Amino acid sequence: MKSYLYLFLFFLFAVPNLSAQTYSVKGRVKQAGTEITIPNATILLQNLPDSIQVDGMISDLDGEFEITNVKNGEYLLKIQYLGYENLYRSINVTQDMDIGVLGLKEEATALDEVTISARRSQGEQKGDTTLYNADAFKTMKDASAQTLIEKLPGVISQDGSLQAQGEAITQVLVDGKPFFGGDVRTALQNLPAEVIQGVEIFDQKSDKALLSGFDDGERMKTINIITKPNRRKGIFGKATAGFGTDDRYLAGASINSFNEDQRITVTGLSNNINVLDYSSDANIQSNNRPQNGIVNTNILGINYSDNWGEKIKISGSYQYNHRKNTNESSLIREYVTSANSGQIYTEDSRETRTRQDHRFDMRLEYNINENNRILYRPRFSASFENENSGFFGESVNAEGPLNQTENIRTAENEDYDMFHRLFYSHKFSKEGRTITLSANTGSHGNNDNALRTATNIYFQPNERSEIINQNITRDRNGYDWETGISYTEPLGKNGQMELEYEVGNRFNDSDQLTFDILNDDISNPNLELDTALSNSFESKYLRHEVELGYQYQLEKLKFQAELQYQNANLNNDQLFPAVGTIDRTFESFMPTIRFDYTISPTTNFEIDYDTDVDAPSVGQLQNVIDNSNPLQLRTGNPNLDQSYSNRIRFRFRSNNPENDRSWFVFAQYNLTENAVSNSTFTAEEATELPGGIILEKGSQLFRPVNLDGYKDFRSWVSYGIPLDFVKSNFNINGGFSNTKRPGMVNNQISFNNSQRISTGISLSSNISDQVDFNISTRFSFNNVENTLNESLNNNFYNQRSRLNLSWIIWEGFVYRLDVNHQLNSGLSEGFDANVVLMNMSLGKKVFANQRGEISLSVYDLLGQNRSVYRNVTDAFVEDGQNNVMQRYFMLSFTYNIRHFNKGTDMDDYNELYNN
Repeated sequence: MKSYLYLFLFFLFAVPNLSAQTYSVKGRVKQAGTEITIPNATILLQNLPDSIQVDGMISDLDGEFEITNVKNGEYLLKIQYLGYENLYRSINVTQDMDIGVLGLKEEATALDEVTISARRSQGEQKGDTTLYNADAFKTMKDASAQTLIEKLPGVISQDGSLQAQGEAITQVLVDGKPFFGGDVRTALQNLPAEVIQGVEIFDQKSDKALLSGFDDGERMKTINIITKPNRRKGIFGKATAGFGTDDRYLAGASINSFNEDQRITVTGLSNNINVLDYSSDANIQSNNRPQNGIVNTNILGINYSDNWGEKIKISGSYQYNHRKNTNESSLIREYVTSANSGQIYTEDSRETRTRQDHRFDMRLEYNINENNRILYRPRFSASFENENSGFFGESVNAEGPLNQTENIRTAENEDYDMFHRLFYSHKFSKEGRTITLSANTGSHGNNDNALRTATNIYFQPNERSEIINQNITRDRNGYDWETGISYTEPLGKNGQMELEYEVGNRFNDSDQLTFDILNDDISNPNLELDTALSNSFESKYLRHEVELGYQYQLEKLKFQAELQYQNANLNNDQLFPAVGTIDRTFESFMPTIRFDYTISPTTNFEIDYDTDVDAPSVGQLQNVIDNSNPLQLRTGNPNLDQSYSNRIRFRFRSNNPENDRSWFVFAQYNLTENAVSNSTFTAEEATELPGGIILEKGSQLFRPVNLDGYKDFRSWVSYGIPLDFVKSNFNINGGFSNTKRPGMVNNQISFNNSQRISTGISLSSNISDQVDFNISTRFSFNNVENTLNESLNNNFYNQRSRLNLSWIIWEGFVYRLDVNHQLNSGLSEGFDANVVLMNMSLGKKVFANQRGEISLSVYDLLGQNRSVYRNVTDAFVEDGQNNVMQRYFMLSFTYNIRHFNKGTDMDDYNELYNN
């Protein structure tokens, strides 16, 4: 009996184990006839003879692969990679196998007996989403995601902002999950280009639209980075430390820990060379235009995302920033006046600001089941700032000096904002029938405490001087809430209706108290309240909105129309120094129309017309004098109405994957009624204001008012094409904008009309990972006309050019060059600039796989760095310049952290792309 039991146990355990014995199959993928390895090739293992797929994976960075748990038998091994011929190999697995090198041949197309090697496709257009294949854009091995993104057709970096298809990029996703909130540069600098499989550029809909399936018109220009499946599990990043002349230093690191869905990124930075965000690029200063002032920065940030089980997805980020900025600036303003004589104001200022910022955001998505979802999005920010500043300003007209002021100010400022957004969505059994509930809350605070002294001199008609010594406090608090319900119902086979109701309220109270300091004892000042410069104010804005919408969709066409009715009540209460109430009700009808059409699988366009209303802020409403600059007083206006805007927008996208030629066109027109503009009153003689404040001759009072006639048109077009004969990508873009800004000067309506014509070209290399360059130039011609004062009419020209080169010249020696040229003409005297900012470095790769680098770099080699600008408003035209970082040398060491597990399986790969 005992022997039978042993025999039974043997068959129960041993025999299944024998039949389940498995082996591994491994190899390496290279380009045929070369030593070039092919990463991210698709490896498929299929049964013979039915060709049913058994397993699959992606080759790693060195082209290697290993498929495990393969049962005994005959198989067909299929290797495929975009731009190469498929390779098939029959194998008989009876033991662990090392197939060795598998060579892939480039695809060839026969045309009239001429063989042409096929070029790897860069991307394609799918609806409103542009997809790019990252492997079709060559970068250095240690390049950042930003370097790769800036090579994509239609993407440019302009004035410190990254733009795609004519619009600013506002968020970055990684595999569909938020990455560092809305901080685009931080997100792109914390990912190396080598982990990227593909890039999607699209306009992401709002959370409510994604939940309900009914488009509400809200859009965010979004980049979604799709990581390579074999780079989704491991630890990677970069660390840098350097020290230079004039005690310049930089130390920073960015570490990513990816474990499939769980991703943790930690970044830190400390420097005194004006670098505001951690950068993984060697020529670190080239990522932004020159930063104003001399900035010391300390940063700590963390980003987290994961799936908690099958139903919960969570992502969030926190960033701490400690920054000290010492800035010196000068400006000249030509004010709009009713006389051709004009009035000119000049100012020289200096300031030191020490600021601490905290920012947190999170996204929690709970899929209860396939029909019920909850989305919760909290966000919090807080800042604490110490200010020590001063300026000297003076005004002149045709008669000579008008006035001057010398100010010194110290202040402590605190701000915080907290938001909560909660959505619940339910899908009924009938397709297209949904209900979505939403609730939003927000709280806001601002507390300022400042000490200010000023010496003012007024020259006309008779010279008079005054000394001001004040303590100014401002305490603002606000709270808002909103709740809504949306119901959608299918109408016919292709139609859908939406009915929506929202109600919300906004509460704000603001107290500004100004005290005259009557003694010199700082520890125990004798304070007297100045009632003319003090005010206590409350504002409430209650609104009800009802919306009815209809959506019709075919395979190539989508049409949507909505009509919203809003009833809003704006109640303003002044509690001090005088008591008064202003209560108004607004009724608005806001139509919306959208039309999308797919011309072909690679080409589409969309047209939309939107209307919106915008209520004035508490700062614009509070009727209290701000005398931060005694020559230019500012006050609010409790009689402001809400503005009503109309917007028409057009987008065209075409991306041909056969020849990689791309077209992007963007145009937008805005017309705003009751726009909040400036009323400028320039005293022609001493004038008494309410509260007994004297506005001396030549001094100005700025007050917001509602004016009609604000118009803004801007357009942008881009064309991209690969140039195979130089292995580079060529892009040309151009744009035209026209803005008409209404203003009021001494009760006369004026318009500042400004036109801008711009064009740019760029050539970016696509040669290899040993050499990478980007050459670009952008021109803009600007014309400004004023209807009230023709002496302000002028033209000015701006050109910005850039050459960026990285080159591994020999045996791991790396040469990097970044040249920025800026040319301005037509600005005020002394502000035109012809500046060449040249940064250069020479480095040597060290350690295995060249993970480390020692480099010597120089910033502003030619010593020409300057920062100048022009600002056109409804009240003045301003030219200014700021101090910037000057030349320094730095010796630095950088180490690239790369530790990845072997590739993921094919199921994960397919799931990633299907989603």
